[in-house]
Formats: sequence, structure tokens, C-alpha cells
Amino acid sequence: MRRRALLAEALGSLLLFATVIGSGVMAERLADGNVAIALLGNTLATGAILFVLITMFGPVSGAHLNPAVTLVMRLRGHLTTRIAFGYVAAQLAGGILGVWLAHAMFDVPIFELSIKMRGGAGQLIAEAVATFGLLLTILGTTQVRPAAVPAAVALYITAAYWFTSSTSFANPAITVARSMSDTFAGIAPACVPAFVAAQIVGALAAHTVADTFFAHHTAEAE
Repeated sequence: MRRRALLAEALGSLLLFATVIGSGVMAERLADGNVAIALLGNTLATGAILFVLITMFGPVSGAHLNPAVTLVMRLRGHLTTRIAFGYVAAQLAGGILGVWLAHAMFDVPIFELSIKMRGGAGQLIAEAVATFGLLLTILGTTQVRPAAVPAAVALYITAAYWFTSSTSFANPAITVARSMSDTFAGIAPACVPAFVAAQIVGALAAHTVADTFFAHHTAEAE
């Protein structure tokens, strides 16, 4: 089961990251300079693949596909430290392969680094908010309506692409991977540490406050 779970995290991250990068390239090429249309195409593809991947791989690994999710699940005792590290390694390895696969599909140089600068207080606040909302969505929906988790996460990320100034990376692994793509969805490597720090802050905040809202529901259900 553990091996299957690690493979699911790797393959799921590969498909997710390939979708984020590939749809960004496709959208930018077809949008003829209209950034809003390009972002919309990128958004819809990402939301759609999240629904599919969480539905498909949720029963196998939990479909974390995100070190911030794995961190919170470890803090909540849902998996061991060893498995958590394995998940994060699988997410990073699979995700980077997904970026390279997207590059290959669109005839982009396989190995490159982004020069797209993303930073400033507003974007860091946005990443903390985006990650906080994502984790709260997962923790709350899991307690209240577990079958709705795939749709809830997909819809949250679809919304967060548009209401956050950072376009909601909300995932340390995809932040690292996107630094290896000088495309529409890229981020310069120098911007990665601050983004990841903000994401971890948001994830820990969601972990801290989630039981305030949802522990009572669990108790009542029991």
C-alpha cells in the first residue's frame, strides 16, 4: 500500500504540474496577448485536473499532491514522518518530470529556469491566504462532506487563481517546479523561498484554526 501511495503521489503530481505548465503555454499561445484569457484557460484546466486526480488517487494516497497538505496531515497524525518525507519526495520528483513533459509536448527547451519575478508583500500575503483557504477547504470538507472533497478543492483553486494577486500557487512543490519553466506559469528561482515560507505559514494557520470550526461537527456526528 505504501509503494502504491508513493507512486500515486508521483504520478498525480506529474499530471497536475504538466497540466499547469502545459495549459499555461497553450493558453498564452492562443490568447493572442490577452493575459486575462490566458489566465482563464490556465485556471479551467487546473481546476478540472484537480477534480480528476483527487477523485482517482484519493482512495490510494489521499491525493495530497502538495507538501503543505502532507505537512498538515502529518501534524494531525494521519501519516508517519517517514511516509510524509516519501510523499514530499514523490511530489517533487513527479512534479518536475511533469514540467519537463509539458516542455517536451510544446517544443519548449526541457531544461530552463524562469526569469518571471513574482514578489512583494501583496503576493506573499496572497500565497499565505491561498494556502490557508486550500487547507481549510480540505480539512473542513473532509469532516462535513467527504465525498465533496474533489469538487471543493477544484472549485477553491479555480476561485483562488482569480481572487489572489499571486494566482494561488498554494503548493511548495509546484512553486519549485514552476521555477524550472520560463513560461506563462513560471516563477524566478529567487522568488521561491519567500513563496514557500508564506505557503507554510498559511498551512499552519489552517491547521491551527480548523478544529475551532469542525471539531464540534465531528463530536456531534459521533
